[in-house]
Amino acid sequence: MNGDISTIEAATAADAQAELAPLFEGAPAFLARLLAARPFGSWDRLFERARAIAHEMAEREQVELVDAHPRLGAAPAAVSAMSYREQGYDREAKAPTREVAAQLARLNDAYESQFGFRYCVFVAGRSRQALLPEMEAALTADREAELHRALDAVVDIAQDRHRSLRGTALGGDRSAAPADRSPASPRSAT
Repeated sequence: MNGDISTIEAATAADAQAELAPLFEGAPAFLARLLAARPFGSWDRLFERARAIAHEMAEREQVELVDAHPRLGAAPAAVSAMSYREQGYDREAKAPTREVAAQLARLNDAYESQFGFRYCVFVAGRSRQALLPEMEAALTADREAELHRALDAVVDIAQDRHRSLRGTALGGDRSAAPADRSPASPRSAT
């Protein structure tokens, strides 16, 4: 990804959407709205607008945006290259234990049944096992608060992906990535 925002500004809608799609896991309705908000002038402004647009969209489109991200612990073959790295498949010497995989499946099912969308969190290099308590706690949250948190997570993930693609990721310490904006949860990512 070119580091210059002018590439996105000058591109056709189709080319700009193709350029931004990896940051947001596709999400065509969201990307169409975001690109209609050009010009941005800077990447920071693009992400500010992305966050605002995500929260202003109809709920159906918000859910589409969140659900564009894979399930936490999804099969490696079913996730994008960026999610593959974020979920640690490139770093973990072995697959998570059957117990962790079973807990993730149970929590994913319960979360999706309760809220009607996927659990999306900013993984930030944490193991799947380390994410289990946060995911379990999310089941006690209010649906509106969870959707708000998940939308912020989507944008936080996109910002981190952009930094990573530009070669300016925050070193080896992924915990320094964008902070969660929701008082209800300690952190948000994919």
